[in-house]
Formats: sequence, C-alpha cells, structure tokens
Amino acid sequence: MTKESSKAPPLYPKTHLLAASGIAALLSLALLVFPSSDVEAKKTTLSLELESPAEQLTQDQDAADAVQATNEPAASPFAQIENSTEEAPQTAEAEPEPAPAEVVAEEKKAPNHREVIVAKGDTLSTLFEKVGLPATSVHDVLASDKQAKQFSQLKRGQKLEFELGPDGQLSNLHSKVSDLETITLSKNDKGYTFNRITAKPTVRSAYVHGVINSSLSQSAARAGLSHSLTMDMASVFGYDIDFAQDIRQGDQFDVIYEQKVVNGKAVGNGPILSARFTNRGKTYTAVRYTNKQGNTSYYTADGNSMRKAFIRTPVDFARISSKFSMGRKHPILNKIRAHKGVDYAAPRGTPIKAAGDGKVLLAGRRGGYGNTVILQHGNTYRTLYGHMQGFAKGVKTGGTVKQGQVIGYIGTTGLSTGPHLHYEFQVNGVHVDPLGQKVAMADPISKAERARFLAQSQPLMARMDQEKATQLASAKR
Repeated sequence: MTKESSKAPPLYPKTHLLAASGIAALLSLALLVFPSSDVEAKKTTLSLELESPAEQLTQDQDAADAVQATNEPAASPFAQIENSTEEAPQTAEAEPEPAPAEVVAEEKKAPNHREVIVAKGDTLSTLFEKVGLPATSVHDVLASDKQAKQFSQLKRGQKLEFELGPDGQLSNLHSKVSDLETITLSKNDKGYTFNRITAKPTVRSAYVHGVINSSLSQSAARAGLSHSLTMDMASVFGYDIDFAQDIRQGDQFDVIYEQKVVNGKAVGNGPILSARFTNRGKTYTAVRYTNKQGNTSYYTADGNSMRKAFIRTPVDFARISSKFSMGRKHPILNKIRAHKGVDYAAPRGTPIKAAGDGKVLLAGRRGGYGNTVILQHGNTYRTLYGHMQGFAKGVKTGGTVKQGQVIGYIGTTGLSTGPHLHYEFQVNGVHVDPLGQKVAMADPISKAERARFLAQSQPLMARMDQEKATQLASAKR
C-alpha cells in the first residue's frame, strides 16, 4: 500500500466543519444564558408564536449580526418573540400598567381623551388638575346645571372620562356611577348640559340552596344569598319560625328570586318568588302572588296565607336572654319579680319591628321600661316594646303602624343591664307568653283565583325540586 493510498479521505468539507463549530458555540452560549428548564417551560408558547422556521432563522441571523456590530450579548430569540407579543394589541385579559397620577390616555381613542380613576383624598378639582384642566373650571362646570353637582359626589375607584376640545378646554365629561347608571356633561353654547342614562336590566329568576351549619346569615351568604334577601326570607317565614331560637344545625332552605342582569352581569335583585324552609324536620313553603286587584302577598304552596295577625319575633336573628316567667329574680332590683315578657339581646341600634298592625298608644318614656312603644291591635291584643335606644322616624303617640314596620332600635334605657328589647304580649289585658301564643291566620287564596295561583305555584315548587336534585348530584361527583 502506497503512502497516498494509506491516507483516509476527508469525511466532511472544511466549510461544513467550520459551520458545525459555529453552531456548537452558539448552542453552548444559549445553554449558558438560558437554563434547559426555562427553555422547556416555554416550548409550547414558542411553537404557537412562530410563523415559520425560515422567519425564525432570519431573526436569529439578525441578532447575531447585531452582536458582532455592538460587541454585546445577543438578545435571545425567545426575548424577541416576547417583545413582539407585547407590542401587539392587548387582549381583554391583559393588565396594562397604570399610568402616573391615575390618569390613563388610551392610544386607541382620540389624543384629547383622558381617563382618571378616583383615589383616596381626590376631589373634582384635583381630578381636573390631573388631566391638565385648571381647577377654576370646576366652578363653571358645577354652576352650569343643578344636577352637575352629582359629579362632585365621588367614590373611590370611580372612573371619569374627559374629552378636551382643540382649545384644551373640557368638551365632555362622562362617568359610570353604577352598573345601571351613567352621567354626562356636554358643552354647548350656553355652558354644559347634564344627562343621565339608565340601563334597563333584564330580569331573570335565580335559585339558591343552603344548609345551615352555623348561623343562618353565614350559611345563606355561603350559598350565594345576599343579606337583603336573607332578611326577606326571614320576614316571609317569620310568622311560623322564630329565627331567634328555632334555627338548628341541618336546617335547609331553597329560594327562587328575581335577578337583574345587564350585559350578562348580575346588578341587583328583585323579590323572592318562592321559597322553602325546613326547620327541625318540618318544611314550610312560600309563593309570592299578586291577585287581580294588584295586591301582593305570600302564600303556602297550597294557597294558605303566610301572613298572620302577628310575627313570631320583633327582632331578626336576636338571642333570647330571658324568657317569660312569673318568678324571675330581677337582675337590678335583686328580688323576685314576675318577668311578663321576653328579652331579646342584640347589638345596640338593631331595628325593632311592630309585631302586627296597630295604633300607637305610647311612644315615649315609661318608668323602668325606658323608651317604650305600646301598640294596640284591635280590641283584643296589645304589645309593648321597652328599653329602646330611640324611636323610628314617624312613630308617634296616636299614630298607626303596619306589621313589620321598624318602630325603634335596641338600647339600654330604663332598668337595663345591657342592650336588649323587652317585649310583652297581652290578650284582653292579661300578659301571656308571646313565644307560646297561637294567632289566627289571614285569609287564604280565594276560590276564584285558586286555579291561577296554582298555575304559578306548582311550576315554582317543581323547579326547586329539580334544581336541588341537580345541585346535590353535582356535589357528589
């Protein structure tokens, strides 16, 4: 074998070897700059962002050229892709960085458009200054229309939108004060014109189901029922259930109520349409019904009236601190003295409701009872409410009240050791235990309207059954 034949031919051209060395160097640099875990984490995103391999190779070459020209580390192709996505229009999920001084000038809108978010301590004058308007112009705006003063009633987080004219002066002021209401001021030859726009919500029915584990209010909130609707539910069933002492763990409730919606967002609630409450194993039902005369009330599912002559308790969710007794030792007088009523302990200022329709025999001071209201209900019944902090507006001796109307507030006036209501119930002048008193029911649905009532009641009851079954089945999955 000759020397020439013993030499092995080269496997790769020199140019290929040089290119391979360059690629290896670039890969080593990439691994130093970007750990493998980071690269792996961004693989999916990158594959979605790249339009073609050719474009990416071009971008890589441009980056390499820039490194050689500036002698600085090359920006990663990952960083280039991320920057390109930042420059693209933002989606609804994107969170734009807040502009200084809470002022936002949107690029998509006219350059003379400004938005400002009300911060703590802001006034209309400070907001005008933030968008470049003189504080003195606030007076011109507010004086232009009587209703324009509503723009000075600011709430933290409220957004005001300003449109400035070519002269830099205010041409339009716009603010959304609630989900349903928007107010605007538009400049004209005489000054500014105020306008209010009220959106009309769509009304739909909504359903909630809850089980009481602790208190009614906490369980209702956990189920998604608002505080006001919880109070309404207690009022509806208040003739049969004493929410101060009858509620037990494991009690359940179902409620269908009206819900107001704007653009798919719930913005308010209407009345309870139907409800069911299981207390101590006994179930009570309620259906809202408006008769042909336009009178609205709640009835049981079979048409009996929920409304009775008296509600069970005049204070919502209070704690009974002392029951009716003919031989109780008085906590202040320290001697045996009949306690001819029931004491409901609750925070100072808690509303007290009239147990029934009646005439106000007294709304004033009465010895050890302190601030007291006495109501006469027809010829047979009389109720007394003592130790009040004060009286509700309009409640005066000689006047009249409606059942459930707030007549005063929990206090400690008179001979009282703490904030509570002393409540007495008399029948023909004799004190009786209000917790054990049985009262007559109001009139049921009339025969003429019974078919119409059942046509509304039965579908509501069926829906509660179906919704509850669906919800419980979902919870078991």
